[in-house]
Amino acid sequence: MSGTFVGMPAFPVAAREAVHNSTLRGNLRHATHTIRAKREKAVAEVSDWAALREAGKQIKDHTLRHLDRYLVQLEEKVTAAGGVVHWAADADEANRIVTALVKMTGETEVVKVKSMATQEIGLNEALEAAGIHAYETDLAELIVQLGKDRPSHILVPAIHRNRGEIRDIFAREMGEWGRPAPEGLTDTPAELAEAARLHLREKFLRAKVGISGANFMVAETGTLVVVESEGNGRMCLTLPETLISVVGIEKIVPSWQDLEVFLQTLPRSSTAERMNPYTSMWTGTGDGPAGEGDGPGTFHLVLLDNGRTDTLADEVGRQALRCIRCSACLNVCPVYERAGGHAYGSVYPGPIGAILSPQLRGTGSEIDASLPYASSLCGACYEVCPVAIDIPEVLVHLRERIAEGGPATREGNRVVLKPARGHAAERAAMRAARWAFSHPGALRGGQRLAARTRRFHPRSLPGPGRAWSATRDLPEVPAESFRDWWQRTRGGKDVTK
Repeated sequence: MSGTFVGMPAFPVAAREAVHNSTLRGNLRHATHTIRAKREKAVAEVSDWAALREAGKQIKDHTLRHLDRYLVQLEEKVTAAGGVVHWAADADEANRIVTALVKMTGETEVVKVKSMATQEIGLNEALEAAGIHAYETDLAELIVQLGKDRPSHILVPAIHRNRGEIRDIFAREMGEWGRPAPEGLTDTPAELAEAARLHLREKFLRAKVGISGANFMVAETGTLVVVESEGNGRMCLTLPETLISVVGIEKIVPSWQDLEVFLQTLPRSSTAERMNPYTSMWTGTGDGPAGEGDGPGTFHLVLLDNGRTDTLADEVGRQALRCIRCSACLNVCPVYERAGGHAYGSVYPGPIGAILSPQLRGTGSEIDASLPYASSLCGACYEVCPVAIDIPEVLVHLRERIAEGGPATREGNRVVLKPARGHAAERAAMRAARWAFSHPGALRGGQRLAARTRRFHPRSLPGPGRAWSATRDLPEVPAESFRDWWQRTRGGKDVTK
């Protein structure tokens, strides 16, 4: 996806380095635990949270089943309101479209609203190659950009940085990008925020082109919605004369009324707020054919596929497209808390990234083949997901695809994937288990043999299994199997009848 992640090693390699970084682990632990506690309180205030969660799931599933119809409806409404719709099959096409649109304006600078889609396609790098400077205006994204860093969290991209590190970045780098940081800048939040505000204000007032994503697109009206907490989004969406929005095709909802659900669940799950401080909506351009538009002078909507229709073809994996990018799953994940976001090699870290990235990009690379294994399968991510994505189910599904190979859809074509390297032992173990469970006599004999030799069992596994047992206790084999216990105590009779 983003060029900044090219060449990343497999998750186990990157994570091993991250867990030895005590500063990183301290920053992540403090931030995730704080957000998690606030979210619990915000969700507890809503008596019908379970119903809202189910409603969000149903709306998303319905939309995905009829995505073709709603996308056509959206295009019609945006066009009628004075906007121009572009279709991008992949990242390269999206970058070419946006670069050409900016060049048409004659401008060499753009301001950006925080956008996962533009990070996914590496838009900043593509614009830079064309001589166009893209300035991130979200505070956390600004920190990442100034620090020549990579985002590590969906909601708080600079979550791995503490206040002292941010102060040093501002003092060192701001002057190279525009207005320098004030002399004697301290690490107090108020001073850091004021330094960012002053630095960004000159860019807001000068910029003629803005680039955004969108949290939602409403098919029945052609309306785009951006929710945020700082006001930078409102500045990017209202001040520039030209607005270009790059949005994944899955961000669509059928009706205006559907927003009622997501505008309750998204802020509580992401920032632990009852509602977002800034909710910006626009339909087409300010001078649309009807003369009643509320958008910019010129508006372009780039609808991005980039692997989404391939994901949609997978009946199990497609639920990842329900994601509303709240990041609740990251904040409860014990693996993310210890390894951090960079280890995932994607702009989508954490549990949702472990199932989304391998589907959008495929599992051909080392990093993507390792992501479905970056989980303990504890299920905490599913419990907090506001659209009920069963992430553990998809993780197991993708693990099977990687270890066994099989049919999949890539670039719109049905293909048969070969098993990934390094999983021969796993395949052999699973096939042996399948054979044993399909032969009751052999299973019974194996259980009895294991019980009678239990005193000789090692406390750790030999060979490759040592990596597993080094951090886990091997379960003790009981002196008697359940089958034998049932036969002895119940005489083989079914006492439920």
